[in-house]
Amino acid sequence: MKRISIILLLCLCAAMAHAQNNEHEAVKKVVNDMFTAMRTGDTVLLKSVFAPDVVLQSVANKKDGTTALITEKAAGFIKQVGTPHKAVYDERITITDVKIDGPLASVWAPYRFYIGTTFSHCGVDVFQLMKTAAGWKIIYIVDTRRKDNCVE
Repeated sequence: MKRISIILLLCLCAAMAHAQNNEHEAVKKVVNDMFTAMRTGDTVLLKSVFAPDVVLQSVANKKDGTTALITEKAAGFIKQVGTPHKAVYDERITITDVKIDGPLASVWAPYRFYIGTTFSHCGVDVFQLMKTAAGWKIIYIVDTRRKDNCVE
C-alpha cells in the first residue's frame, strides 16, 4: 500500500510539472508571436496577443542624466508596426525567466533591437500576461533602452 501511494504521488507530481511546462510554453508563444508580428508587420497577429487595455511603457535615460517613464498608446504602436517601412523591425529576445501564479504570468527578456540589419538599441523587456478564456494575453509591457552594455 505504501508503495502504491508513493507511485501515485510521483505520477501526480509529474502531471503537475507537465501542466506547468505547457503553461510556460503557452506564455512564451504569446510573447514570441508579438515579435513575429513586429517583424512581419502583421497587425492582426499583434492585436491578438494584446488584452484590450494593454499598457506599454519604457524606462528611459534622458540626455540630462535623469530617468523618465514614457507611456505609449497601444494603438500608436500597432499603427507603427502595420505602416509599411523599408527595414524590418527585428527585436531579438532571450526569455530568461517565466513565472506563473494562476492567471498571472511574468516574463523577463533581454533584447537587442535592429532596424533591418542595423543595431538600434538594447535593454530588457518585462511582460505581464493574464490568462483569459481566449488564452494568455499581454496586459503590460515595460522595457529599458540603451545603446551599450547589452546583455549577451
